[in-house]
Amino acid sequence: MPITRRRLFGSFAGLAAAIGVPSLWMTYMKTYDGPVSDHFDGLQFFDPDGVPPKSLGEVLRWQFGSGRKRAAWPDWAPSPHADTPPLRVEGDKVRLSYVGHASWLIQTAGLNILIDPVWSMRVSPVGFAGPKRHNDPGIAFDKLPKIDVVLVSHGHYDHLDIETLSKLAATFAPRVITPLGNDITMRESDPAIKAEGFDWKDRVELGNGVAVTLVATRHWSARGLFDRNKALWASFVLETPAGKIYIVCDSGYGEGKHFRRVAEVHGPLRLAILPIGAYEPRWFMRDQHMNPEDAVKALADCGAQAALAHHHGTFQLTDEAIDAPVQALAEALKAADVPPERFVALKPGQVVEV
Repeated sequence: MPITRRRLFGSFAGLAAAIGVPSLWMTYMKTYDGPVSDHFDGLQFFDPDGVPPKSLGEVLRWQFGSGRKRAAWPDWAPSPHADTPPLRVEGDKVRLSYVGHASWLIQTAGLNILIDPVWSMRVSPVGFAGPKRHNDPGIAFDKLPKIDVVLVSHGHYDHLDIETLSKLAATFAPRVITPLGNDITMRESDPAIKAEGFDWKDRVELGNGVAVTLVATRHWSARGLFDRNKALWASFVLETPAGKIYIVCDSGYGEGKHFRRVAEVHGPLRLAILPIGAYEPRWFMRDQHMNPEDAVKALADCGAQAALAHHHGTFQLTDEAIDAPVQALAEALKAADVPPERFVALKPGQVVEV
């Protein structure tokens, strides 16, 4: 297929969402400036147990090299489910509603918490190109209850969606908890977003006995031309009356150190939310995105009683088919002799209560 200007621009808009390929219009935004640590060298964050992100040359090899096999997704793949959440969930229960991709509504102890909320039609620096939704959010925005807290894991466009965060700020004015540097991105884009930046290992009280701890994860971040790894990325351990929920929005597997460390420090875990999509081709995606087989290993490593799958089936960021992650998860569970009911992949609009 010839490399046309339109195809080139569309590819880079999509890459900006999937892996943080930089965009010119984000070049001069402020970035984090703080003390040196074991994962910040004064200019960039890094994962002592991870690897650097791929080079631009490797990006071009993936996108335009010979032999690429990119599965075609249907234009629209609607979920048969849609949720209208209650105003609040009290007591010791937790209600989890899957919005789609990596977005969730978690209701517990009278709090309403959104994870990586994306209601936009595209996850891209621009509204006219880049990955487009293949199904509606599992909760219509006007059906949301009052949102108290938002957790945003990192700065890639399919997780940090300024348009949605601005709409949430205008409608509900929630606290937004995010790793260091992403708070600057949010406030620079919209001062109304009540963003608070935290480091790995920071524990944040959310109220009503609920708290969240930011933990290291095997990933990276970028939104602009010169801001690669100038904002931090994280997973979350959410303390609820029903037990701890380990929320991994984006991560490679590596040797499983991050997952075993969470088990050691934060276990026992009632539930893990683990990504299973955006993983092909493996030579490119292995270090930043798990495939279903990796996710099953991660479940064993973290020791959670059960898991829910996400990061699949809504935006085509990589090369696998729309239904490949769910099919591969079933195969990986069978190969590992894990009961399928222990690790479930929902469709947008479906709900689980624990």
